[in-house]
Amino acid sequence: MQEPVNKIVDHLFRHESGKMIAVLSKLLGLQNLGAAQDLTQDTLVQALYTWSYKGLPDNPTAWLYRVARNKAIDYLRREKTFRAVRAQHAVWLNEQYTVDPDGSLFEEGQIEDSLLRMMFACCHPAIPVESQIALVLKTLCGLSVPEIARAFLRDEETISKRVYRAREKIKAENIALELPLSHELPARLDAVLHALYLLFNEGYNSSQPEQLIREDLCEEAMRLAFLLTQTPATNLPRTNALLALFCFQASRLKARLGEQGNIILLKQQDRSKWYQPLISKGYFFLDTATQHETSIYHLEAAIAYLHAVAPSFEDTDWKAIYYLYQVLATEHPTPFILLNKAIAASYALDKRTALEALNNIQGLENYYLYHTAIGEIYFDLHEHEQALKHYQKALSLTRSVAEQQLLQQKLLACVNGFTPSEL
Repeated sequence: MQEPVNKIVDHLFRHESGKMIAVLSKLLGLQNLGAAQDLTQDTLVQALYTWSYKGLPDNPTAWLYRVARNKAIDYLRREKTFRAVRAQHAVWLNEQYTVDPDGSLFEEGQIEDSLLRMMFACCHPAIPVESQIALVLKTLCGLSVPEIARAFLRDEETISKRVYRAREKIKAENIALELPLSHELPARLDAVLHALYLLFNEGYNSSQPEQLIREDLCEEAMRLAFLLTQTPATNLPRTNALLALFCFQASRLKARLGEQGNIILLKQQDRSKWYQPLISKGYFFLDTATQHETSIYHLEAAIAYLHAVAPSFEDTDWKAIYYLYQVLATEHPTPFILLNKAIAASYALDKRTALEALNNIQGLENYYLYHTAIGEIYFDLHEHEQALKHYQKALSLTRSVAEQQLLQQKLLACVNGFTPSEL
């Protein structure tokens, strides 16, 4: 019984913890964001123990919200603020079940989803932008500190400090949990979009050792991005471009892993498994996005579109992709973009040019895909000793079982002297 319960609680943690924290923070006040998170974690721990002995309730989600509500009431009583809060949220506090966190607790407004509302509330201009995003990912999206650190190319201590300082600033300055007015939403939108972008990326290429793809994270990022396109104040071109990017990328999910969980690289993927309805949706949102602005999401979505419509890896328009990465690198010269630009150069230009570009990138020395890319080019140039060195470095930098298996195959190919066409 224990294993199924663990899986159910883990699933609910991923899907409900952010919403529960959003609801409890509305009740307790944003200055008590830490308390809302603690109460949510306590509720999930209680579920793990209670359900293991008594079995699953008929409605696990309702059980969670009822217990979380009771814990919130106990907290307010200890803090001697229950009477003041009760008048404002009496209906919610008296409900036996609270399955829908977007119902009676929140007033009607342009953004009705509780999690999105909380994201905008956390992206307060008084908090540094990277701290806003880290706070959203850690508190509302359920990502761990190591996962966030990987996304930002920062060490875990830096991320922990950012989240802690953001919470302390909220508490010290008594920042109220308020959804910005309609005309204020666009100013906070970029931080929310960036958080969704990183959430999707963690789902698309997870840092979990045993799970390369986490479709639940991809789906949640897409759900929230879609909701943003349904709200007039946030239905901007860059929002549609981000959703288009998600659609193009998600269309390939089923083709990225083999039956044994092994990684299938882009050049070997069965393109008949790419989900065409999502590609069509991606094109629709990209077409909708082509108005008055060109954001980083427009450029990345255009690159993903070129991959999606290519009949084969060899027939991909690599020169167009390289050009788009040139534009991206000019406007956003991040290490990840420079890495992808160099990889595109290896197909659009030549291997030596790509290798030189890779060697000039700073900040990716401890990133496994960086060394994998260098190893790939050396392998294609038949310089197997150099390829071996970088594959070994990449292997030491990843905890993913699937990635380790793929790198072991590449190492074996180097040792046996296979040619690139035989790999």
